[in-house]
Amino acid sequence: MARISADDPPMSHTVTPVGFVRACFKEKFAIPRQPHLAPAARGVLELVPPFDSGEAVQGLEQVSHVWLLFLFHQALEEKPRLKVRPPRLGGNQSVGVFSTRATHRPNGIGQSVVTLERVEPGRLWLSGIDLLDGTPVIDIKPYVPYADSLPAARNDLASAAPALIEVHWQASARLQAHTHGERLGEPLEALIEQCLAQDPRPAYQQPTPERRYGVRLWDVEVKWHYPQAGIICVLQVLDA
Repeated sequence: MARISADDPPMSHTVTPVGFVRACFKEKFAIPRQPHLAPAARGVLELVPPFDSGEAVQGLEQVSHVWLLFLFHQALEEKPRLKVRPPRLGGNQSVGVFSTRATHRPNGIGQSVVTLERVEPGRLWLSGIDLLDGTPVIDIKPYVPYADSLPAARNDLASAAPALIEVHWQASARLQAHTHGERLGEPLEALIEQCLAQDPRPAYQQPTPERRYGVRLWDVEVKWHYPQAGIICVLQVLDA
């Protein structure tokens, strides 16, 4: 087998998106760090020509989940990182980039397995997503349970889902979320709880009760604070 040496010219390949995600997440902050941690997170993958015909998705109605290969379009970097500081390790410990799913990838490529709710020509309706609105998708592959689920697999850096934080609500904020959720036709209350329970703040921050945080979900702005350690309180859910 021929070996590639440092003297060989670098290989290059052009990747063209097959579609773009229209999602509930309008900014990177508070996006769950893995898919399915927020089942209420929903979106639509809008396919572009020539993949927007019924031919390209024929047979997908028999599939419950799909793998999406996508670009971290807001985290692309010219100089590759060899080590990163994953949130799971507190944001202070460095490990090799290939031992993590950090967004700072050598070629900016991510992958997520998401629930396929509905298939239409040119559109895939998804849930359990962890994708930013506008994310370019470069390929779609069906999830194959017998091949993709490996009972003996292990990952000692991330052996279980992260512990959840308590989420409390001010009564007015819950009412606002309910009203906006009905208008949007989306499970907004559940989405807010599921995302905030992941504790989206940087792991190294120790916020005081006075500090306010906020994020856009769909077309609303969610405001919260940490009244005490280990607890989030949702303060407002307003028009963005």
